[in-house]
Amino acid sequence: MNLLVTLAAGVVFGLALAAPPGPMNAVIAEESVLRGRAAGFRAGLGAATADAIFFVLAYLGVVAVVESLPLLRAAMVAAGGVLMLYFAVGAARGARASFRPASGDEPSIEAGKGFRKALVLALTNPYQVLFWLTVGVGLLRPGELDVLARLPVVGADLAGAFVVTTGSPALIGGFFLGVLTWITGFPAVLVAAESRTETLAPVVAVASAAVLAGFGVFFLYDAATALSALAA
Repeated sequence: MNLLVTLAAGVVFGLALAAPPGPMNAVIAEESVLRGRAAGFRAGLGAATADAIFFVLAYLGVVAVVESLPLLRAAMVAAGGVLMLYFAVGAARGARASFRPASGDEPSIEAGKGFRKALVLALTNPYQVLFWLTVGVGLLRPGELDVLARLPVVGADLAGAFVVTTGSPALIGGFFLGVLTWITGFPAVLVAAESRTETLAPVVAVASAAVLAGFGVFFLYDAATALSALAA
């Protein structure tokens, strides 16, 4: 029973990382409505690959090094901001272009760009690094986590009802299962909705461009603030 609870908790943690709105889901949404469900899945796979890399780095203790070197972290944030602005321009152009290649067209390198885009953005995303420095390290460290016992007021009554074994293969496997569930389901839902309305594709493309541009500006501001503080 505890194994199933731990697996379910891992799925929840994976969904908690993958589902919130942000640059990764903006890229997945853009790829899904412009190039189809498979392209959206490939973009999601790029973000998931970054999580797998962070998982290994966190296990080896390398992720913590990034946080301990403020100049490196600021440079990474700045690089992420520039990339997000660059991809925002591409998303805006995609909103004006044809949204699906005509049948019979030869496959182009565009089909693989979503994977590379999401992978590079995820690897330069400080929030993903922060996740693996906090929640991720907690998932890897062997022990037990009484999840409901931490709730205010009712925690004492629910103690022992939802105990997760951290550092276990079930928790890590559940985590990546949750990520896989999202990157499979999210593009499928978008494509299904897009098939019912022709207006969804340009709306999603414009929204993706806006999200990427917003995060790009924020990341550049964050990097400039960090560099100013270091210079002072």
